[in-house]
Amino acid sequence: MPIIQEAIKLIFTFDKTLTDILIVTLKMSISSSVIALIIGVPIGVVYGYHKNKICKFLIIINRTLMGMPPVVCGLFCFLLFCGVGPLRHMKLLYTIPGMVIAQVILITPIVIGTLEPFVEKIYPDVRDTIYGLKIARVKKIFLLINESKYEIISIYLIAFSRAIAEVGAVSMVGGAIIFKTNVMTTAIMNYTNMGNFNMAMALGIILLLFSFVVNIIATLLQILANK
Repeated sequence: MPIIQEAIKLIFTFDKTLTDILIVTLKMSISSSVIALIIGVPIGVVYGYHKNKICKFLIIINRTLMGMPPVVCGLFCFLLFCGVGPLRHMKLLYTIPGMVIAQVILITPIVIGTLEPFVEKIYPDVRDTIYGLKIARVKKIFLLINESKYEIISIYLIAFSRAIAEVGAVSMVGGAIIFKTNVMTTAIMNYTNMGNFNMAMALGIILLLFSFVVNIIATLLQILANK
């Protein structure tokens, strides 16, 4: 198809607009997924081995947040950052940091909710070691993180995939401003609406390639974890 041929040509000629969109997307996706992992992993570990009433209630809340519609998150952040919002002086609206915050709110519950059942499953196997060595609470968390390292890497890949493919929240908070906050998902939507199918297809191909690579890495990690 001519559209696919032109799209591939745009990719291999390193089109400036395409490259700029890719750089903004990677900045936003990597930053938000790393921050979500740093916040979510310790919480997910604690939820995994602590099963008191408070933790059980918080797990229910987290599972609710895992299904939060991106547009709801985008609306919430927009109201925080806009001219009448409580965080208006930080000038986060239509910026990459603002988009990162929205993504962290969306992704962190996913990190927590994915890690929590895994830690719950492995905890009985390491519980005797923890009590036998009288390991302190903080060291217990680090021990469980170490035991979950392959799962944590897989969870990061899930978080990164969610960040790079999300459109609702980032379009509302970022505004899809060209050369500033336009990411691949919002750009595909905008270029399709403008009739620029070559650019939209080029971005779509790159997005699919990212997804393909992430899935290959995740599969290899599962193989390593099961050895």
